[in-house]
Amino acid sequence: MTQLNLNANLDAPDDFYAELLAVYDTLDDEGCDAYNARLLLIMANQIGENAVLSAAIQAARPDDG
Repeated sequence: MTQLNLNANLDAPDDFYAELLAVYDTLDDEGCDAYNARLLLIMANQIGENAVLSAAIQAARPDDG
């Protein structure tokens, strides 16, 4: 499995979070879902490696217990 960096790695995490929340404030639930899908696909394309994407999918799965 590809090794993911799960440590804090954003140069300005508070700024990123604020910018993300500002977008969500303008959207209804359906718009948020569509935005999330577009954003995820854009970020996945930026990563570009299926092994890394697969590892991220597995790492983000909710715990069952």
